Amino acid sequence: MQADLLQALFTLFGVQHLLFLVGGTLLGLVVGFLPGLGGIAALSLLLPFVYGGDPTLVLPMMIGLLAVTNTSDTFPAVLVGIPGTSSAQATILDGHALARQGEAARALGAAFSASLLGGLFGAFMLTLAIQFARPLILGVGFGEQLMLVVLALTMVGMLTGASALKGLVMCGMGLLFGSMGAAPATAEERLTFNTIYLSDGVPLVIVGLAMFAIPEMVDVLRKRTTISSVPELGSGTLRGFRETLSHKWLLVRCSSLGVIIGALPGLGGSVTNWVAYGHAVQSAKDRSSFGKGDIRGVIGPESSNNADNGGALIPTLMFGIPGSASMALFLGALVLIGIEPGIGMMERHLDLTYIIIWSLAIANVIGAGICLFLAKPIARLTVVPFALVAPFMFVIVFFAAYQATRAWEDLIALFALGIVGMYMKRFGWSRPAFLIGFVLSMQLDSSVYQSIQVYGMSFLQRGGVQVILALIVVSVIVAARMKPHRDPLTAEGPHAPVNKTPQAIFLGLLAAACLYTIYDAWHLEFLGKVFPISVALVTLALLVAAAVLFSRNRPDYVYFDSEREWGDKDKPVHGDFHFQGWILALLAAIGVFGYMLGIFVYITAFLRVKAGSRWHWAMVCALGAVTVLSIFGYFLALDYPRGLLQTVAELPWPLN
Repeated sequence: MQADLLQALFTLFGVQHLLFLVGGTLLGLVVGFLPGLGGIAALSLLLPFVYGGDPTLVLPMMIGLLAVTNTSDTFPAVLVGIPGTSSAQATILDGHALARQGEAARALGAAFSASLLGGLFGAFMLTLAIQFARPLILGVGFGEQLMLVVLALTMVGMLTGASALKGLVMCGMGLLFGSMGAAPATAEERLTFNTIYLSDGVPLVIVGLAMFAIPEMVDVLRKRTTISSVPELGSGTLRGFRETLSHKWLLVRCSSLGVIIGALPGLGGSVTNWVAYGHAVQSAKDRSSFGKGDIRGVIGPESSNNADNGGALIPTLMFGIPGSASMALFLGALVLIGIEPGIGMMERHLDLTYIIIWSLAIANVIGAGICLFLAKPIARLTVVPFALVAPFMFVIVFFAAYQATRAWEDLIALFALGIVGMYMKRFGWSRPAFLIGFVLSMQLDSSVYQSIQVYGMSFLQRGGVQVILALIVVSVIVAARMKPHRDPLTAEGPHAPVNKTPQAIFLGLLAAACLYTIYDAWHLEFLGKVFPISVALVTLALLVAAAVLFSRNRPDYVYFDSEREWGDKDKPVHGDFHFQGWILALLAAIGVFGYMLGIFVYITAFLRVKAGSRWHWAMVCALGAVTVLSIFGYFLALDYPRGLLQTVAELPWPLN
């Protein structure tokens, strides 16, 4: 262990390691600042470039990115009142109220210092967990691993989304979607529709971008907002820092909540944020100023959502079970670079474990320092309307998706799944539950196969398995009782009266997918079909229960995100089909003209029509994007999708 510790320290302070860590941190800060992306989408963008990379260099970049998205997301939360990521939702209540009072600098100073200290606290707790839990991890067998995955899926489904039942359904759908391709036990193909592209399943990067980046960007576009309405910060940054230190016990308590909740699979930053805010309110003697500009309403959530990263890494590194949706992608990235989380990591990659922990701490320090230094210039940039940023973000998302397998099917899958993700968000079906189910699908399938092969059904008689099974039962009971009802006036709450027909159609399509899975797998050998058919039957039963509650107009099941009380200023004038058409237009432009010419046409048209830019400025901006991506592709030897034009004419670089 001492050799691993020394090796980690030597690597940590290497020049290359620090450069990659700073690079990932800068990328994470940019992503957190732009509404609609967040850590999940950012890591999805990074995944195509980590394959086959040196783990000691790739890991700090990914950790740097994940560590600070919950820091820079404070900018849009405080300055405009919309969260850069879901982890900044509660910060809006008092942070934006302070900004409207001319005290944005005070709010940002408190937020960044709380994020820094919370992140360091999370890294410290992760270090302790690694030290004390390592012997326990090394004693875990196949049966215990199987039940741990089931426990994680149960908690994810019960604790994410608008309702526990719909969350469990999405876990099941994620498991089914992840079972596409060859079965681990028999190598038989499942749900491939006789296509080569689906023989290995849909790439993780496609699912991550489709579930989170596209729905969130469309949601911000529909609101027709600028990134900020408060161009001036005021003064008081140091005052905010001092106030964070004066409320040290609140910071410690909320950071502890962040670590604990982060370590529970399926909860994540959005839940942590609200729980910490609730604790700040409940523990205050005078609660009258909360929601009106109380600095404690900034310190509590911001310290917890950064400590959450340290907590979420505990089950991810120790058991191979992602503590959040972003950790699900991080888990997939570890596999891509040849690292097996859990027992394998504790045995063979302990030095990398320490590198991850210390990189997390350093990234928090770097991120908070950069945010404080750049606060004033960023405040001026945030008056840019989001419509000016959106086409570039769509182009980047399509670019990253194509790098998954460099096939045109990547873009088609991104579009189709992006539409599904939009309706999942609108109808209250948990996207984190779907993503985590997708990531854990192969692991659960393999665990079922290994447990049956090694133990037979007697694995249920093992003491560890029975303990975890009891925890599953307890978690279901507790989660069912603690599931909060949403406020019908919030953006995440149920809304009535609404048009139920689209939601009924969506529910019917989910049921049809389960039935088709049973039909498709029925002819396979037992070990090839036991997993998909079992999951499909359970998911179908849950869907029937959800349909019954839906027919009775239960508020958590009749859920429509767009029926909120919009103000006149941000009331959407376009529906779903309008924005789906714009996304499809990008796909069509690339299909006809190829990537470079296609994005030039698309960005120019979007900026002129949606953002109201002059033609010449729109073309200059589009040309700038083409230039940057061309240089990027040249030095990294990247491929771009070809269109019909490239098949009939020889074009010069980079248009070819």
